[in-house]
Amino acid sequence: MAHAEIPDEIAAAAFWRLIRHLQHRTDVQNVDLMGLAGFCRNCLSQWIEEEGQARGATVDREAARETVYGMPYADWKGRHQVEATPEQLQRMKESVARNVR
Repeated sequence: MAHAEIPDEIAAAAFWRLIRHLQHRTDVQNVDLMGLAGFCRNCLSQWIEEEGQARGATVDREAARETVYGMPYADWKGRHQVEATPEQLQRMKESVARNVR
């Protein structure tokens, strides 16, 4: 897929804005993000880890999660995560299936 060239500084600023937005919107559950967009905070953490590895850097998954969540993952789960409903899980399953390229 073609994309416009965006300077790294602008892309990084947009990335950090997304991170701040996700940290602010603790009311939005990961299962809802997965159900609508096919990705969530954990996916973003994994992408950070993978992109680091692709560039020869060691990025620990827990450190990446803390960057995305703004706190240790276990703390975020304890404070903000609620049990997913069967409907949320079904939407997530259907949405994630669309991620296959």
